[in-house]
Amino acid sequence: MDVHEPRNIRNVVLVGHSGAGKTSLMEALLFTSGTINRMGSVQDGNTVSDFDPEEVRRGISVSLAMAPIAWNGVKVNVLDAPGYADFIGDAKSALRAADACLFVVSAVDGVEVQTEVVWEMAAEAGLPRVVFVNKMDRERASFDRTMDGLVAAFGSQVAPIQLPIGEEHDFSGIVDLISHRAYRYDAGPIGTEGDWPEDLAAKADPYRERLADSVAEADDTLLEKYLEEGELSTEEIVRGVRAGLAQARLVPVLVGAATQPIGADRLLAFVAEALPSPLDRPPATVSTRDGGTQERPTDPNGPLAALVFKTVSDPYVGRINLFRVFSGRIRPDSSVFNASKGTEERVGQLFTLGGKEHETVGEIPAGDIGAVAKLSHAATGDTFSLKSDPVVLPPVELPEPLLSMAIEPKTKGDEDKLSTAIARVREDDPSFRVERSAETHETVMYGMGEAHLDTMVERMRRKFGVEVLTHPARVPYKETIKAKVQAIGRHVKQSGGHGQYGVCNIEVEPLPRGSGFEFVDKIFGGAVPNQFISSVEKGIVKTMTEGVVTGNPMVDIRVTLYDGKFHSVDSSDMAFQIAGALALKDAVAKAGVALLEPIVRVEVLVPESQTGDIIGDLNSKRGRILGMESTGSGKQRVKALVPQAEMTRYAIDLRSMTQGRGAFTMTFDHYAEVPAHLAEKLIARVKKDRDEH
Repeated sequence: MDVHEPRNIRNVVLVGHSGAGKTSLMEALLFTSGTINRMGSVQDGNTVSDFDPEEVRRGISVSLAMAPIAWNGVKVNVLDAPGYADFIGDAKSALRAADACLFVVSAVDGVEVQTEVVWEMAAEAGLPRVVFVNKMDRERASFDRTMDGLVAAFGSQVAPIQLPIGEEHDFSGIVDLISHRAYRYDAGPIGTEGDWPEDLAAKADPYRERLADSVAEADDTLLEKYLEEGELSTEEIVRGVRAGLAQARLVPVLVGAATQPIGADRLLAFVAEALPSPLDRPPATVSTRDGGTQERPTDPNGPLAALVFKTVSDPYVGRINLFRVFSGRIRPDSSVFNASKGTEERVGQLFTLGGKEHETVGEIPAGDIGAVAKLSHAATGDTFSLKSDPVVLPPVELPEPLLSMAIEPKTKGDEDKLSTAIARVREDDPSFRVERSAETHETVMYGMGEAHLDTMVERMRRKFGVEVLTHPARVPYKETIKAKVQAIGRHVKQSGGHGQYGVCNIEVEPLPRGSGFEFVDKIFGGAVPNQFISSVEKGIVKTMTEGVVTGNPMVDIRVTLYDGKFHSVDSSDMAFQIAGALALKDAVAKAGVALLEPIVRVEVLVPESQTGDIIGDLNSKRGRILGMESTGSGKQRVKALVPQAEMTRYAIDLRSMTQGRGAFTMTFDHYAEVPAHLAEKLIARVKKDRDEH
C-alpha cells in the first residue's frame, strides 16, 4: 500500500454492542472499496476481521482486528473492536489509536448497553462520533424508533444526515438530507444517484430541521444566523457538520444494511470527506525524562513518538506489535528506542494488517497505523521514540479484571509450557492477569468475565498446546485461637537405641487482628536448653503455616514457652520441633479455633435508578455499606466492606443486575472472624474432603 500524508489518513474504530453488525459492516466497506472481491459472512466464518478460530466458533469478535481501505485518494484505517463486554480491553486500546468512533447500532434492537459504555469512553477521550444505523433490511427495523432511542440516550447532538428509503424488506436505498439526493442499490454496492422520492419530502422536512438545529447548537456563529433567519444554507450545514464533528459536539447519523450492502459507499465517502484527519486532532501529550510534558503535533518530520496499542501472537510470524505513530516516522531496517523499557528495538519489515493478511509498506509516517514483527521487548502500552529524545505517551488504561479462576496444567510435563503460554497470552491481552497466590499456593487468572477466561484457556490450548484444568479460586481463609490457654507438647520415644525426647509447656493467647505471630521465651533454670528453644519455635511456626483444623495458616497469636523437660542424650532439634507442634495442636483443641476471612473494600459505580438494587444485593452478601456519593453523571458510587467469599462471581452478578452498565473495584481491607454457623460449615466441608481423599 502507498504511503499517505497525514491529511489523507482517517483512523476510525467500529464500536457498539455485540451483534449490531460491526464485522459485517467492515466486510461491506472492504467489498465496496474493491479491497476484496467477495463478501464473507459471520455465519460462514469467512470474514476478514473475524479470522480467529475462537471467533468463528462463537460467532462474535473476541479481539481487535484492522484493515486499511483506499477510497478516493484517502487511506482509511478501520479498526473492528469487539462488542462483547468481556473484551472491552481491546475496545479501549482501539480508542487510543483512533481519531474517530463509528458506532454501529442495530435498527432492530436500538441503543444497547455496550454502546452506552463505549460512548462514555469516547466522550471522555474527546473523540468525534458518528452513528451508522445498520440492519435496516431486517424485520422489525425502525429508523424513527432508533433515532428516538439515540436522542434519549445521547442528547440533541445526535442528528440524522441520511434517511432510509423503505424499511425491512422494502429497504432499497437512502436519501441525503444535505444534498437532497437519493441513492438506490439495485445492482452492486455503489448506489445509483437520483432525485428525492416525492413521498419522502414530508418525512424529511422535520429531520432536516432537526439537523439544522443540531448544527447550529454546535457552532455559535451559525446559531446566531439560525436564530435570526430560521434556516441555514447547504454550504453552512456542511461546514457546521465538519466543525461540530471535529469538536465532538455533533453526532451525524447515517443508515444502511451492511449485508446487502446498502449505504457502505456513502459511509466511506462521509468518512473520507467529513471525518477529521490526524492533522485535525489535538497534538499528543508526551512525558519527558525530566518529568515534564510536551505537546507533539502530527508531523512526519518531527521527533518520533509512537504507541504500541495491540500485540498479536501469530503462529507463523511470531509476535506482532500494532502501533500508531503520533509524530515522526518509522522506516524498515532501522532502530527505534523503546522509552517505556529503556531498550533499543531493531525494526525489520514494516507492514499493515488486513485481518490476518500482511501487506508490506515503505514507511509509517505520523498519523498512520502500522505493524512490526519479532521485536525483542515491545509490549502493549510501550512508546517508541528517539534515544536522544526519549518520551513516553500515556499508556492504554485498561479495566481491572476481577473474575478469578484457579488454573493448573493437566499433566506435570506441561508446567513449564504453561508459564510460557500465560506470558504469551498476556502479551496479546493485557486485561488478562495471572498471579501466584502466596496464601493458597494456587495460580489464579483474572479476566473480565467467563467468556474472556474461556477464550484465554482455549488460546493456550490451540496456540501453545497446553491443556489446563480450571476450578474456582480458593478464598484465603486464616485460623486463629479463640482464648488464652496453657498446653503441653510431649514427644518421647524409646526404641532400644537412640531415643527421642522433648517436652515443652506453652501458653497461647489471641492477638488483635493483623498482629501476626509473637514468640516469647520465659525459660528459667535451663528447663529447655538454649539450642532447643528455637526448635520449639520452628515447630510451632511450621504447624501455623500448615494450619491445624482447615489447612489454612494460623495468625495473630502469642506463644510463650515457660517450661519443659529434656534428656541429655535423647533430646534433639527434631524432637523439640515435634513437641512444639504437638503443644500448639493441644492448645487449639482446648481453646477452639476461630476462622478468619478476608474482607474487601468495594466501590460500585451504577446508574442512580439501580442504586437500591445494588445496596440490597450487597447487604445480602453480608456487606456493610459505608456510604454513597454522586458522580455527577447520573451515576452513584456505592462503597461497602464485603467478605471476599461473597464476591467471587460479582463481576457476573453485577453485569446481570445492571445489564452491563455497572462497574466496580475491589481491594483487600482486613481480616474478620467468620460467623459461627458459616465457620462450622466450612470446617465440616474440609473434614469431609480429607476423609474422601
